[in-house]
Amino acid sequence: MTKNKLNIWNPQTPWEISEKAWDEKSSILNKSHPLKILTSLPKMPGITEETAKGLQYKSIKYLLFEDPKHIFLHYFFKKPFKYAYHFIKSALKKRSYKRDKDFFLYGIDSVETFQTELKKENRLLVVGFSYCHKPYECPSGRFSAECQRDLDNPVCAQCFIGKATHALPLFKGNIQPLFIPTIHYIGEELFKLKEKHPDKTLLFLITACEMTLEMFGNWGNMIQAKGIGVRLDGRICNTMKAFELSEKGIKPGLTVVLPETQQRILQLIKTLWE
Repeated sequence: MTKNKLNIWNPQTPWEISEKAWDEKSSILNKSHPLKILTSLPKMPGITEETAKGLQYKSIKYLLFEDPKHIFLHYFFKKPFKYAYHFIKSALKKRSYKRDKDFFLYGIDSVETFQTELKKENRLLVVGFSYCHKPYECPSGRFSAECQRDLDNPVCAQCFIGKATHALPLFKGNIQPLFIPTIHYIGEELFKLKEKHPDKTLLFLITACEMTLEMFGNWGNMIQAKGIGVRLDGRICNTMKAFELSEKGIKPGLTVVLPETQQRILQLIKTLWE
């Protein structure tokens, strides 16, 4: 639920002025209401060597057997041959994605290709944020699909998720922000959107840990969604045990989008205003 719908970004204000206004307010609030942050980035592999063994099998097992609502089977059997073909086609490749620094590209060749897709009228864009890089002080709760993004709240006004969401030109339509507590949640939402808008190209820009981007790329390719998975840094999940606990809301560590990567995300969002 959004408590304050007033937005710093609007069609009458140049992007640069809007971003400067946000950053200045955030800087002031950081002094009066500092948030708990990582003081240093831990040196952690994106996926541990042991976890990387049989990772695709582990992803299939998790999606199917840790799914009390049977979300994936429900939607898969609506178009079993089509989905099976695209899943196998993706799985036979060495990688389900191409990588450009912290950007994992699915179904697209480059960031420039994605920017071109964003400008097409028949596209539907999902912009999703993993709950694990919500601030500890998030008023909506970290393990939650909610985001108040309240400009009057000193936490929201310092949060990158809040900044990116406010920067979206939602008034244009065909843009859906999502705040992701579990893999089954985002999977179900993508299936629903694909089913509701069969004539639109489903695009996504979603933050996640590297292991999640590696594990579930074939599933996104299966439904022919195209987009960018943004790799998180910080206290990431790089083992199955850590991943499974985080899916239950047990995530004491904080993840972050690195500053350079934040700017790349914002530049993509800026494309939507053009």
